[in-house]
Amino acid sequence: YITSFCAGTTMMQLSSSVVVVAAYYLLLTLCLLNFPTVVHSLSTISMSSSSASVVADKLKSMGVTIRESPSPKGNYISCVRSGNSLHLCGHIPQKDDGTLICGRLGGDGGLTVEEGYESARWCAINIVNTLHKELDGDWDRVVRIVKVVGFVNSHDDFQQQPAVINGASDFFGEAFGPTIGVHARSAVGSNALPLGIATEVEAIVEIKD
Repeated sequence: YITSFCAGTTMMQLSSSVVVVAAYYLLLTLCLLNFPTVVHSLSTISMSSSSASVVADKLKSMGVTIRESPSPKGNYISCVRSGNSLHLCGHIPQKDDGTLICGRLGGDGGLTVEEGYESARWCAINIVNTLHKELDGDWDRVVRIVKVVGFVNSHDDFQQQPAVINGASDFFGEAFGPTIGVHARSAVGSNALPLGIATEVEAIVEIKD
């Protein structure tokens, strides 16, 4: 009887050990099967946490100081959200010292393409200032610069509006990278712009919560 009891006890212990080992290997197998998903999730978290700092560092290296963007010059607001899109109003080329870049492109004594390019770049910088405010500084929420529209104060014979608005497009591409920063665009000539400014740029930006 004692021998049978001991044998039964040993069998029960062995069965328990087998169950434990089987459960261990089952858990290990599940972990291995889901390993790519786990790695992807961890890498996504890591990229999300770092992308905001990457943009911030890039802007700093480009010499951009985040500040308050120019206040609206009429009965409108600087930014309206519709779904996951931010519609940013036309931004003006106001520098950090508050001065505006004014003048017309082309003609005798008009601004050069290079000066117009710089003007469009300042418009883009001010759009970034507005974005920073709207997103509470969280650059990771920017999914894509979707569309940019640029207006150039032009003499009748001036035809290089695209080269001028490249000042804004190049800025977005450099600051946010080609995946996020490169966008659809229109570059339009105008015989006059508000306040006599050289350029005005507006944008549509896709964001996430």
